[in-house]
Amino acid sequence: MWITSLFDDFISLIYPKICLGCNNPLLKHEECICTICQFHIPKTNHFKEKKNDLQKLFWGKVQLNHAAALYEFVKDSPLQKMIHALKYEENQEVGIYLGKQIAYEIEDSTLLKGIDYIIPVPLHPKKEKLRGYNQSMSIAKGIQEILKTEIEITTLQRTVDTESQTKKNKYSRWENVGNVFEIRDLEKLKHKHILLIDDVVTTGSTLESCVTTLQQIEGIKVSIVTIAIA
Repeated sequence: MWITSLFDDFISLIYPKICLGCNNPLLKHEECICTICQFHIPKTNHFKEKKNDLQKLFWGKVQLNHAAALYEFVKDSPLQKMIHALKYEENQEVGIYLGKQIAYEIEDSTLLKGIDYIIPVPLHPKKEKLRGYNQSMSIAKGIQEILKTEIEITTLQRTVDTESQTKKNKYSRWENVGNVFEIRDLEKLKHKHILLIDDVVTTGSTLESCVTTLQQIEGIKVSIVTIAIA
């Protein structure tokens, strides 16, 4: 074991891991981001607060058990750099790290108990093949690593390859994802509590469409968790 540790230390000297926030070398116990940058990312209180900003996005639209974002999204922040690395630089390690941070909050939350399955918001197969992975799946894997809850990817499917949401207004976002998901099995998730995972929520249109589709299933209960709310 000590030989492995010595080798890892040697590799770290030659190829030091760099903080995604400030580009300084990470210490041995740090992952993806340094302690200082982590400290400056504003956390929400969503995991302990029922009437939070993310929950309010869905009031009058869909019925949720609970909704929580881990962080407040701040432009040009270390968090934005992390999310960019996850979505556009193939850095799935970031998603797993952030998923674990979410899982620690879930463990301490009384509002997210009894989760049966984790479902990452699906990408269209063509888009996932082009990107090589689904960033929401990376987050789900991080959550699973801590909570040991099964990830379910067969029931909810994306059937329409939509345009990017980035530059669309609120109505256009909703229109863009209105009927793009479908259920492949109405039996498997009956009377189950589902944790739906996404990276960043702005208007909530994609998640709203997912929840609307999932609610075709008898007795299903849906909670939403994201890395950040913009």
